[in-house]
Amino acid sequence: MSSPRTTSLAALGAGALFAFSALQANAAQPLWSFGNVSLNYLDWSSGTERRTADNAAKSDFYFIELEGGVGFEWGEFYGFVDLENPSHDSFDEGSDGRDNRRTAAKVTSHIYLSDSPFSVYAHIYDFRDYGFNSREQDQILGAGYRHTFDNGLWIKPFLGAARVQSDGYTGMNGYMAGWVAGYDFTAFEQNFSVTNWHEQTFDRDNDYLEQNFVGDRAGVVGTNGALSLWWHPSELITTGVQYRYANNKLGTPNDYQNAMIYSIKLNFL
Repeated sequence: MSSPRTTSLAALGAGALFAFSALQANAAQPLWSFGNVSLNYLDWSSGTERRTADNAAKSDFYFIELEGGVGFEWGEFYGFVDLENPSHDSFDEGSDGRDNRRTAAKVTSHIYLSDSPFSVYAHIYDFRDYGFNSREQDQILGAGYRHTFDNGLWIKPFLGAARVQSDGYTGMNGYMAGWVAGYDFTAFEQNFSVTNWHEQTFDRDNDYLEQNFVGDRAGVVGTNGALSLWWHPSELITTGVQYRYANNKLGTPNDYQNAMIYSIKLNFL
């Protein structure tokens, strides 16, 4: 009999294979694509470390990320894979588990509805902490929208039903609304961009709120996102700083969490 972890990984692999087969079957050339590998350092605020000391304690860490996206006339895909604390053991004795080796991965898609700005939206986010043998996978299916304003600002909001698969609870888990947005600009004869991703979960299941958080029951509404400023000194290199924020997420109930992320990317697409 397969373990839940094996089943989950198999499902991710099958989904990736299906997506790849769909792309191969469609002869249309991409309208746009990008890919990069980055080194990142996440620095939690001192207030966050104090507030979460007894409920999913947070510690600064660095991570390696592989990120990419592709767009066609009929739809678009985006994804990343993170390896956190790559040089550490699965369970980090010195930090009592706060600096365990962990992975996070996400795939999102918009399948366009003809020539309209609306789309069928789906995403999967998978997080694993190998030292504590814990995992959580969020699965969202719903509707999306895309719009670019005359000044170049673009935004892609979405709303969908949520399902979660985790050690503590597996089943439907309310809804998620959110967006990704961005704006490119030039200053001091240099190229910059501002981006924001934001997720708002609500009407989450009571069992999930009791079993998937440390120390207390979390509130039904969860907030998760980041606001970023990127500098593009060349086609090959991108560097930037991100303000990371969350509330009633990341294993900590009823407390705001924030951090700065410092990143340098090598663009290969």
